[in-house]
Amino acid sequence: MSRESITSQHVADKAGVSQSAVSRVFSEHASASPAMTKKVLKVAEELGYRPNVLARSLITGESKIIGLVVAYLENQFYPDALEKLSIALQERGYHVLVFMAKRTNENIDQLLQELLDYQVDGIVLASAAMSSDLADRCNRAGVPVVQFNRRQDERTLSAITSDNVRGGQKIAQFLIAGDHKRIAHIAGWEGASTQRDREHGFMNELNRNGVKLFDREIGNYHFESTQAAARAMFGKKKIPDAVFVGNDHMALAVLETIRFEFKLSVPDEVSIVGYDDVELARWPSFSLTTIRQPSNRMVAETVKTLIDSIERKNTTPQRIEIEGPLVIRDSARIPQGWKNEEL
Repeated sequence: MSRESITSQHVADKAGVSQSAVSRVFSEHASASPAMTKKVLKVAEELGYRPNVLARSLITGESKIIGLVVAYLENQFYPDALEKLSIALQERGYHVLVFMAKRTNENIDQLLQELLDYQVDGIVLASAAMSSDLADRCNRAGVPVVQFNRRQDERTLSAITSDNVRGGQKIAQFLIAGDHKRIAHIAGWEGASTQRDREHGFMNELNRNGVKLFDREIGNYHFESTQAAARAMFGKKKIPDAVFVGNDHMALAVLETIRFEFKLSVPDEVSIVGYDDVELARWPSFSLTTIRQPSNRMVAETVKTLIDSIERKNTTPQRIEIEGPLVIRDSARIPQGWKNEEL
């Protein structure tokens, strides 16, 4: 008899217990005595039996599977945050099924329709957007959706982000206090709420202080595109003395380009500030000044919001923004008296 054909009835017969007893042993919240559990697990191991989780989900209506949709993994922030998210969900008894979207700005409706076919209990969208029609379909199907590090303008979906507006504002304040005269910006993908909010906070603070943006290019959150943006910005006769770059992944591209292609000294000639505080930003060769995204708290709120929606049927969309600190390192001129915020 093949392992695939072993059923709970075979385990029950050999263990001398009922089939329902075997089911209780393999059910997370069911009760079974220690002695019975030990006996059933021993026989199950001998026979090579594993319960069919998908078949059980058809009976219980719960798959214990969370669909995780990821737009891209180039940015170091995402592998780290998604690892934390997966571990946190597993600790709550859920399994994670990862789907990759092809592009940051891809409409993922078709992908999500496929995901719903897996009978997932909930969905987390990491830097991805969905149409209002599909959001309604998920709602009708009783499948809660939480956006992680991205939000949509309509408030039909829960969204957990850092306080991107406040982060952009802090960077502008820092660069103004450093007496920079030619402050520029290299933006990420303009369709992303993260980009719009960070730039909104940044520009509002510049305007409030009567500072005009010196130059602007777009890097679209991609390394090579950002290198091209940096070449365009620093290939001109007059160049910035400070640049806020939309995230750390792009900021590292800018640092590489201006140091090695334009032979500029950082921060003596140009200050560079990023956003995220990824692992590479902490390396001495980069030592990037940046806003730290509070990924631990963002993950905790995402899991709480999702589990509340699944288990407590809380259908009220949550909008949570968590402020992150400005981390001062060596890539930007440090204004007198400025110190790192509480980390």
